[in-house]
Amino acid sequence: MSNKISKESVLHFLIDTLFFAVGSVCYAAGINVFAVPNNIAQSGVTGLAIVANHFWHIPVGAANFIINIPLFILAWFVLGRLFVARTVWVVVILSAALDVTTLFLPAYTGDPLLASIFCGTLTGVGLGLVMTRGATSGGTDIAGKIVQKFFPQVSLGTGVAVANAIVVVIGAITFRSVESAMYAVVVIVLSGRVLDYIVYGLGKGKMLMIITEKPQQLADAIMQHVGRGVSILPVTGAYTGEKKSMLVVAIRRTDVAKIYKVLKTVDETAFTIITEAGEVLGEGFRRRDDL
Repeated sequence: MSNKISKESVLHFLIDTLFFAVGSVCYAAGINVFAVPNNIAQSGVTGLAIVANHFWHIPVGAANFIINIPLFILAWFVLGRLFVARTVWVVVILSAALDVTTLFLPAYTGDPLLASIFCGTLTGVGLGLVMTRGATSGGTDIAGKIVQKFFPQVSLGTGVAVANAIVVVIGAITFRSVESAMYAVVVIVLSGRVLDYIVYGLGKGKMLMIITEKPQQLADAIMQHVGRGVSILPVTGAYTGEKKSMLVVAIRRTDVAKIYKVLKTVDETAFTIITEAGEVLGEGFRRRDDL
């Protein structure tokens, strides 16, 4: 049993490292090819590392790691060893990628807007690959978690957003360019959208609430033809007092057409509400072990 667990742990570590490495290279490409050559301010510790590179010519990767060290030490005592260990490993790989990729990747010095778009896309892909394995890239993510630990009333998103905004302003002042901050907003927004799609996209789906007088027939048809589990709940109409049943079912986007076909065949009069499900975990969807 111990050997089996050990092998699984090693395999899990290797898969994590592969995702971290590919994600770090994508992130580094966005920074070194598009952000640094065009003086586009960045958020987070990477933004501070770019500022350090601008003033003192310290390699961006090395500066990224050095700036993270005080946060690692603080997080070790506040957030726990496991969190810090995984984050340190990611930051080591990311910092190395930031410096190594400068040796062979070309710099793009064309349209700053295009540079912002490609920077946001690549950094979003990179961070998304890292976060799908349950890790973070350090920096303001650590700072946000530490702030939330001591001030629970401050949300993690708010804390990180404020820290990132401060870093972007510092970058804009460094490059003496308002446009630098404006392009940084493009990068941040696009990066966030791409990151969300990668982290949550595979888990997104639709939730259906179907009020029907034929609950069992409809549930059987959905399970047979769509292959999704169904919950049946009793409901009462507030206006008529009529008792009916409501089916609740989570499906993938690609299953919507199948549901329409089932409804048309079994109960065309069923009252159906279809809403977005930000993420669906469990049988047939994303596993909790993947988080």
